Amino acid sequence: MAWDLEAFSRSIGGRAPATVRAYVTDLRAFCEWAERGGVDEARDVERMLLRRYLAYLATRRYARTTISRKASALRQYFAWQFRRGAIAEDPARRLAAPSGRSRLPRVLEHRELDAVLDPPAPVGAPGGDVGLAEAVRARDDAVLELLYGSGLRVAELCGLDVDRLDLRGRTVTVLGKGSKERRVPMHDRCTEALGRWMADRERLQGPESPGPAVFLNRRGRRLGPRDVRRILDRRSPSPTHPHALRHSFATHLLDGGADLRVVQELLGHASLQTTQVYTHVSKERLLTVYGATHPRA
Repeated sequence: MAWDLEAFSRSIGGRAPATVRAYVTDLRAFCEWAERGGVDEARDVERMLLRRYLAYLATRRYARTTISRKASALRQYFAWQFRRGAIAEDPARRLAAPSGRSRLPRVLEHRELDAVLDPPAPVGAPGGDVGLAEAVRARDDAVLELLYGSGLRVAELCGLDVDRLDLRGRTVTVLGKGSKERRVPMHDRCTEALGRWMADRERLQGPESPGPAVFLNRRGRRLGPRDVRRILDRRSPSPTHPHALRHSFATHLLDGGADLRVVQELLGHASLQTTQVYTHVSKERLLTVYGATHPRA
């Protein structure tokens, strides 16, 4: 109650659920650290304590982007406490944090994508449930085709409901960040993979299965981000994060000549500046190809 994190989480409930969870997790870690030093409530926090905390994170070798996010959570939290009159001054006002270096997102090569999207058919074990194995294979195919073929975020894919699919029209309607809807096209192979999965979906359904959920895990519940990570771990020959499929989707579109604003709409970015990072990726790839193929390079 001294920190009142539950009330803070409700105050930012309009943000994406993943953002709310990240902020609360960051703040809970700070509160535990502060309490070990004898500070038990928000009104006892001073600016110097916050600066010491950021320095502590740096000594623990947290990434600069992570420290920047944690500082943002602290600014949001103490500004909220100040507005509600719980503290006399805002110690996090103008709290400086190291700005995260922009790292180019990982882009999968075409041979890597072939291994992920078109793996050889598994050899069924004697006595195994062949129908279940085929359903899981169909689900995994549909998940990965949709992540790469339409550039969905993992959270968007996991939250997808059946009525958002239009297989005949080859489109999917997703609920993105800030509760903004967008309609994204699907290519033929993606549509076919989804059709196969929807035909086998009932094999994974159970008494507790959410009726509208497109994707289910083996327990019959809505597929979660960790489930998606496990699917990719089984398929990828090298460690790969599911978000790399979204990065690859955007970069390969730009490599093929797509307009930047079209890619922005497909990704659901509110700002064109967010999408522009992929132009840098594309330029890097062009330079690599140039250096490897031009006889005078």
